[in-house]
Amino acid sequence: MIIARTPYRISFFGGGTDYPNWYREHGGAVIAATIDKYCYLTVRHLPPFFEHRHRVVWSKIEQVGQIDEVSHPAVRGILKYAGIERGLEIHHDGDLPARSGMGSSSAFTVSLLNALHGLHGRMTSKHKLAMEAIHVEQTVLKETVGSQDQVSAAYGGFNHIRFLQNGEISVSPITIGSARAHELDSHLMLFYTGIKRTASEVADTYVQNINHKKRQLRIMYDMVQESIEILASNKPINDFGALLDETWQIKRNLSNTVSNRDVDDIYQKARDSGAIGGKLLGAGGGGFMLIFAPPNCQERIRHTLNHLIHVPFKFEYSGSQIIFFDHENDYSEEEQRRKNMKLSSAKELKDMGGAVS
Repeated sequence: MIIARTPYRISFFGGGTDYPNWYREHGGAVIAATIDKYCYLTVRHLPPFFEHRHRVVWSKIEQVGQIDEVSHPAVRGILKYAGIERGLEIHHDGDLPARSGMGSSSAFTVSLLNALHGLHGRMTSKHKLAMEAIHVEQTVLKETVGSQDQVSAAYGGFNHIRFLQNGEISVSPITIGSARAHELDSHLMLFYTGIKRTASEVADTYVQNINHKKRQLRIMYDMVQESIEILASNKPINDFGALLDETWQIKRNLSNTVSNRDVDDIYQKARDSGAIGGKLLGAGGGGFMLIFAPPNCQERIRHTLNHLIHVPFKFEYSGSQIIFFDHENDYSEEEQRRKNMKLSSAKELKDMGGAVS
């Protein structure tokens, strides 16, 4: 049995420039950090005593004979991509809800890939894990997603991630003093709007015509370096918050689905209560809102937004990890092969209208 733990992330600057149809031509960069909220996946070889070959537990409980019968698209795609033949049991648990802008889909993909490698006795580098997850989501699953979430989930930490035109990805930790890091952390607040959306559907509204957004994306790209310079200097930390407000105003104009009346109302109430900046996380449309506010204003903001869930958090620096491994009570491939043959024979009989005892 394997348990993989993978963090969710918050993205500060550069979002949008991490889509391959942009950075393959222009290059891209983001500033992002992972937080102490996680996706957990427990994976084991299924003992050969059950009628089903695979069991997948998420918001549904699926018990199927063939991988093609799995309804969870990421699980189905990843298991086929990985060439899984033996039966598996997969359990998913998350600290935060899906479709909320925290990179949950990529955290799930990275976690499952990491768990499968571990289950087969393989260790993989963070870079390889990130690149594999990008390939799975963009090529195998054909989702409209960028490339930053997979990198953050695999690596962990507070990073400057660069996307090169040749397809290479470079990850550099943001190196600032502990006092400055604490100052930044103390100014950040996270709220759940309760609005669920599918990131790829929101992204579809602007990614397909992304070259028509050159001016906005070039400004957002430049903000990455500007934000690093603020953190590395003696400039007031509030300048970082003002830059967040600026990037949000640009981002919300990429498409009319990035924001909406409810989101705008939440953001304005936070600003009226002392927030300096903030943004919706992820592609937009709903999910979690990051707020930048001086500590002496935060109680007032929590009171103003008391209809939302406030989520305290800290940065984390580990990335995707195998936190439990136990190879005991595993069943041999020969036993699994016999089980598979029995299941296949039963399916053939059922298809022919026969009875199975």
